[in-house]
Amino acid sequence: MKTDVDVRAYNREAWNGEVGRGNKWTLPVSPEVIAAARQGDWSLVLTPSKPVPRAWFGDLAGKDVLGLASAGGQQCPVLAAAGANVTVFDNSPAQLGQDRLVAEREGLTLKLVEGDMKDLSAFGDGSFDLIFHPCSNCFVDAILPVWREAFRVLRPGGVLLAGICNPVRYLFDPAEEEQGVMRLKYTMPYSDFTSLTDEERRRYTDKAEPMVVGHSLEDQLGGQLAAGFVLTHLFEDKFEEKDLLSTFLPTFMATRAVKPPLRP
Repeated sequence: MKTDVDVRAYNREAWNGEVGRGNKWTLPVSPEVIAAARQGDWSLVLTPSKPVPRAWFGDLAGKDVLGLASAGGQQCPVLAAAGANVTVFDNSPAQLGQDRLVAEREGLTLKLVEGDMKDLSAFGDGSFDLIFHPCSNCFVDAILPVWREAFRVLRPGGVLLAGICNPVRYLFDPAEEEQGVMRLKYTMPYSDFTSLTDEERRRYTDKAEPMVVGHSLEDQLGGQLAAGFVLTHLFEDKFEEKDLLSTFLPTFMATRAVKPPLRP
């Protein structure tokens, strides 16, 4: 099934709507969370549940950090409270507004930029020391440009922290899954925009919910390597709340990758 829907435009409006509906990833952190982060007590997730090891971040004080497709008033304000100079880059104006809300409430400095995660031309080469990129590239139609741009805007020795969705999540029949049955229905490459019938797609469009693209692990992991990154760490994760597939296997992973330092 083909569709001419603009993936970026559709998901921008969908995520704007999710802010109004109170999606858990759009709820600003509390003043208590920011106060604790200012005292060095903080943790963040790239995936649904498991905190990212603090060692993955290194020393944040004074570092230039890009929250890539990471708006929502959650991760980026914490990074700023922990001492980083943070730029939030996101496709959704309403999501960026949640970061603005926390920044104004807490007296934090955040730079907010709206844009497409595949195009970071708003930033020069070597602008950042760290990129924090949670599970959000499932909302774009291609991710190899995301990795290439991330590599370009990082300084030598800079770190990319990324959350990844295993595309197996999207290949089962959702109607049967609601009945407790896991039946493979779709094949890779998978996209809500092109793999579904018009009727199936209405499951999301009638409620103006975000739609996803199931990127291959070759593009997720191999794409980082092809862009020039060196993978240093990886862990898997799953939903803590009820999720039938998560009873069988973890379907998310977090990666830490480094842009190699310049040789003397």
